[in-house]
Amino acid sequence: MKLLTITAALFLGFGAPSMAKAQDGPSGAMQVDGWEAVGRLTMAERAMCTGALIAPDMVLTAAHCMYDPYSGRPVKTGRIRFEAGLTGNTAQATRAVTEVVVHPGYRHNHNGPNDAGVDLAVVKLSKPIDVRHIRPFVTEASPARGDAVGVISYTHMQKTMPVLQHPCDVLARQGDVLVTNCEVDFGASGAPVFAVQGGARPRLVSVISSKAEMGGRPVSVGTILDRALHVLLQRAG
Repeated sequence: MKLLTITAALFLGFGAPSMAKAQDGPSGAMQVDGWEAVGRLTMAERAMCTGALIAPDMVLTAAHCMYDPYSGRPVKTGRIRFEAGLTGNTAQATRAVTEVVVHPGYRHNHNGPNDAGVDLAVVKLSKPIDVRHIRPFVTEASPARGDAVGVISYTHMQKTMPVLQHPCDVLARQGDVLVTNCEVDFGASGAPVFAVQGGARPRLVSVISSKAEMGGRPVSVGTILDRALHVLLQRAG
């Protein structure tokens, strides 16, 4: 498997023009059961990523989102904000961040691609979000090649509305990396990749690390949660 033009899908700044049309748009995302557990992470008002609630006080995202895109230094926790279920100017819950825990195997590469197999972090929130209003996602074993998955994200062109990509196909697995044909955009780093079986609630199987090309076609590259998340949560305590 050869990946070309790997680009972190982190969005820098909030004033960039829209350059492309999202595939399914906001209305599709809001039809997904439990979509409110997906939210926007804003870092120092300079960059944004997507994250998903996996516990009342814990959000899962990409590790590279926790580093300043200009300096490469870690973003101060007090300058990170999570807005769950953000639509327009209203979030169903907004929380400050008190702690960031990055996967112990992650080494940030400011000037090039990062290791997608361990590109995971959790942020701990200042106050738990009431599970009666927003239920955290649960995780599931990673899908196989050919399985259908979906992604909900906030992007540079939809900064305040969630965008759904579904269904997408799993194209390949290599170690702890999942490649799908979901066409993610800047801002989607950290977005949940989910599997749906029948009428069941979506379950997380991966987190978007980057956008890329494979064989000349756009793909997304994600961190498989099986081993990486277990190690990360052990470190988080």
